[in-house]
Amino acid sequence: MSGAPDHEYHGLTQLGRQTALPVNPAEAVLERVPAPHKGLHYCVRFTAPEFTSLCPLTGQPDFAHLVIDYVPGEWIVESKSLKQYLASFRNHGAFHESCTLDIAQRLVGLLSPVWLRIGGYWYPRGGIPIDVFWQSGPPPEGVWIPAQDVQPYRGRG
Repeated sequence: MSGAPDHEYHGLTQLGRQTALPVNPAEAVLERVPAPHKGLHYCVRFTAPEFTSLCPLTGQPDFAHLVIDYVPGEWIVESKSLKQYLASFRNHGAFHESCTLDIAQRLVGLLSPVWLRIGGYWYPRGGIPIDVFWQSGPPPEGVWIPAQDVQPYRGRG
């Protein structure tokens, strides 16, 4: 990577380097790389089963299982930068809806994917789980989009 200035990945600032956790999502650097198979529609999935943020009013921790599916266009997200971005929510105060939709909108703005959806499966606080779902539109025809298969919260069941 470092020895090839014309390499398509030369502008990455985090991959292969020690990086500090961003203080908040606004300061996190999300990076992209060219999609390896431009023109071919396929689904990419990221699962973050231990996502955390803070309640903006009480400062109490909130936990979620996030599932992000997207069909790339010209770009794919660089995974280390995505991990750093998601971890930057750890000390960030925002409601479940805001966290989930902010992540989706930031990825859409960075990648301009053919299609993207996010499922935010939030664990209950105060006895009520809040699940948040968003997608950019109908999935493209002919692409296998697997079910997210995250079970709704059932308590001790």
